[in-house]
Formats: sequence, structure tokens, C-alpha cells
Amino acid sequence: MGVSILLIVVALTIGMVGCDGGNGNGESYALHIASTEGGSVTSPGEGMFTYNEGTLVNLVAEADGEYQFSSWTGDVGTIADVDAATTTVTMSDDYSITANFQCITQVAAGWAHTVGLKPDGTVVAVGLSDDGQCNVDGWGSITQVAAHGYHTVGLKRDSTVVAVGLNDDGQCDVGGWGRITQVAAGWYHTVGVKDDHTAVAVGLNDDKQCEVGHWTDITQVAAGYRHTVGLKDDGTVVAVGSNHTWQCDVDDWTDITQVAAGHYFTVGLRDDGTVVAVGDNSYGQLNVEGWTDITQVAAGGGHTVGLKGDGTVVAVGAIPDGQCDVDGWTDIAQVAAGDAHTVGLKDDSTAVAVGWNDDGQCDVDGWC
Repeated sequence: MGVSILLIVVALTIGMVGCDGGNGNGESYALHIASTEGGSVTSPGEGMFTYNEGTLVNLVAEADGEYQFSSWTGDVGTIADVDAATTTVTMSDDYSITANFQCITQVAAGWAHTVGLKPDGTVVAVGLSDDGQCNVDGWGSITQVAAHGYHTVGLKRDSTVVAVGLNDDGQCDVGGWGRITQVAAGWYHTVGVKDDHTAVAVGLNDDKQCEVGHWTDITQVAAGYRHTVGLKDDGTVVAVGSNHTWQCDVDDWTDITQVAAGHYFTVGLRDDGTVVAVGDNSYGQLNVEGWTDITQVAAGGGHTVGLKGDGTVVAVGAIPDGQCDVDGWTDIAQVAAGDAHTVGLKDDSTAVAVGWNDDGQCDVDGWC
């Protein structure tokens, strides 16, 4: 009788282990899976799933149309590769993860063209391309784009630079550049920040807008029509080039976190979310003194654009083409200003644009 009872207990114990998936403790965990716009999770699907502790779950995310998978976010500690669309997650707790898809990661605007950077480092462009400024189809491994006038500039992952478009003044002669961390495009010149926080510039130099070789401690640059602006790591600002409308009078600026350069004016974002501006104010583009909660600024031909912390946008200055009609914009993550048009990158990585569109520079809705 004793032997029979012992066998029954052993059998029940083995059965309980088998129901538990072999881990012996009976723990099970919930996995909640979701996705952003632009794709879906096809394996195991989306919603709530339950797995035993130690289970290796296969994850497969698939993008729609022009979107591309970017990353997994959330409780990603046991995901094998957060940057891979096909990967695994090991269950050791309750997890909530999201598959993120992107279409455009950054926008830039030139005189009459608009440029968009895609997650895989390729680039798209619309608008005027008489000088080849939209010929970016072959670009790859790009991490940042800049545009102004009639040329487009791209910073590559290896810290080199490419440029296309009008090159009458050598503004596209960046083939020898290296160790670059940020680029800016002016009307007829191009500027770059190096990894040692110095600056380089090529192109038209009739107003000495390219004489940045003596700059140090630079973290960001901006380029206007014939002037160049540099942000230093202590929050002060330097500028060279044409100053006939006092667009370079930035010596007394402090606590600046970002700079932008328009045709004949300069804009600075302060660390408290307010904005300062100097230079030509013919169209009211300097009337930013009442702005608050600004997180990024952009400067166009005669208008200034500010992105607010809540994702809305404000703009002042020239309005004949509707380039300041941004009152209804929401969920914006980045803004760019062309000569007479304004571009916004939304949280869902789609783009919007308003203003002058004679050359199709605002036709960005087909990017995604």
C-alpha cells in the first residue's frame, strides 16, 4: 500500500512539472505587445499574451509602405536586439513592448526644395531641382541633412559629408571633409562642426562668412544668406559675415541652446524656452519676444518658426505665401523653414508643409 501511494505522489509531481513548462515553479508572465503607425507585429501578434518563465518568444515586426522599422521600446531588457525587426524576448517578468516604425526622421528646407531623412539613412527630396539639389536618390548612411538656397548637404555615419546642387562658389566642395558632427547650409556656402568643436566652411566668402577657422568650443552652426553663426559650449554665440542689418550682433547673447540663421537675421533659443533675434525685421520676423516654452527654432527667408513643448508651432514674419499658417499644427517634433515655406515633422514621422509651392516643395504628404 505504501509503495502504491509513493508512486501516485511521484506521478502527480511529474504531471505538475509538465504543466509548468519544465521550470518547476509555476510562474507565468504577461507580455503586452503594441505597435506605432506604419507597421505591425506579426509574430506573436499584438495584444496580451501569457508565457511561462524562461520562454523565448520570437518577435517579428513588419513595416507598411514607405515606413521602416526603427526599434523596440518599453521593457526591452531581455530583448536580444532592440534594433532588429526580427528578434526574441526572454520572459522573466511582466513586459510591455512596442514596435516602432518611422517614415521620416528629419526635415530640411532650401529656397524652393524640401529634404527628408529616412530611418535607413536614405534621403528623399521634392521641389525645384534645376541645379540638381534634389538628386539625393543614391545617398545612403546619412545621419543629418541640411538645405539652403540651391544645394543640399548630407552628413554620413562615417563623419564625412556629401553635397549636391549649385556649386558655382564651391559650396558643394565637401569631399575632403572628415570628423564632422553637424552640418549647415547657407545660401552659397556650407559649414561643418568637427569632433574637436572647431568649424570648417566652403563656398562664397565675399563677406567673410566662411572665416570660421579660428572658432573653438563650437557645438552647433547655422548659415544664412551671407553670414554664419556658431553656438559655443558655454551658451554664448559667435558670428561672421555680412552684418549690414546687424544680423551678427550676438556678442551679448548668453544661455543659448540652439541657433538658426535666416536671410538677414539670426535667431537664438534660450535655455528657459524664450527666444532672441537680431537683424532685419522688415517682415516682423524678429517679433519673438513673447514666445515661451519653445524647444526648437527655424529661420527662413523672412520668417521665424518656433516649436513649442506641447508640439504646436508658432511663426512670425512674411506671410504672403502662407508660410506662417501653422496655427493648426499639432504633434510636431521638428520644424524647418525655407525661403517662403515651412515644414514640420510630426510625432508619427510624417511631414506637413505650408507656404509657397510653385515648385512642389510642399508636396511632402507622399513621403509616407
